[in-house]
Amino acid sequence: MDVTDTRPGMIARLRRSPVGRSIFRSPARLTPRDRAAGHWSNFFLHIYPVKMRRREIAFRYSWYLGVFSTVLLGSLVVSGIYLMFFYVPSPNQAYTDIQTLQTEITFGQYIRNVHRWSAHLMVLAVAFHMARVFYRGAYKPPRQFNWVIGVVLLLLTLLMSFTGYLLPWDQLAFWAVTVGTEMAGYVPFIGDSVREMLLGGPVVGASTLLRFYVLHVAVLPSLIVLVLMVHLWRWRKDAMLDQNTMSDQNVMSDQDRSER
Repeated sequence: MDVTDTRPGMIARLRRSPVGRSIFRSPARLTPRDRAAGHWSNFFLHIYPVKMRRREIAFRYSWYLGVFSTVLLGSLVVSGIYLMFFYVPSPNQAYTDIQTLQTEITFGQYIRNVHRWSAHLMVLAVAFHMARVFYRGAYKPPRQFNWVIGVVLLLLTLLMSFTGYLLPWDQLAFWAVTVGTEMAGYVPFIGDSVREMLLGGPVVGASTLLRFYVLHVAVLPSLIVLVLMVHLWRWRKDAMLDQNTMSDQNVMSDQDRSER
């Protein structure tokens, strides 16, 4: 049964209009029970807990590194999309495109510097975020799973930085990737396979540049966004589990006192 939205304001008037009723198909959530039902029926919100402690979502100083890393990821995505319009992953054209971008494209040098410094700062921010979690013991039960997800995000961030290093196709990038892939070849059991998969051949060449480009602009960003969503979901769930755990502990302590 639909519930009439009696709240004042422009949004409420829009919901009551014929156009609004055709867009907002769900009834108005006026009571806590209605709002909880709307939460679980929403495709984007159903993975989050309905209730959690207020202090878990209040802005605190410990948020800075996580929020900073996420903002830098957004900066990398936006600046990277702009750079993709002027770059071709070809050994014959990559270096020329970078020089053209820096000297002839409007805001090209600025956007490239934003992208490069955002990448460096994101590696530092994620590493410091992991260090803070480790030294404060925030990886302990019940947050072990989220700690593993954080380690995966750190590895993906390092891979993003490594794959982007080759794209300018200059001498520094060429030999840095050569050394990096040679180091990967010494991993026990799977080193040769990993090195061949990265290079696409015996040495750094056109196949390597194309593979690093695909990894840098498509595969790794998609994985980072997906894992980051799981990371935030797990953070919210852990906060709810802490509340339940504390309630269970309080109940158990009350039972112990009554037995005594």
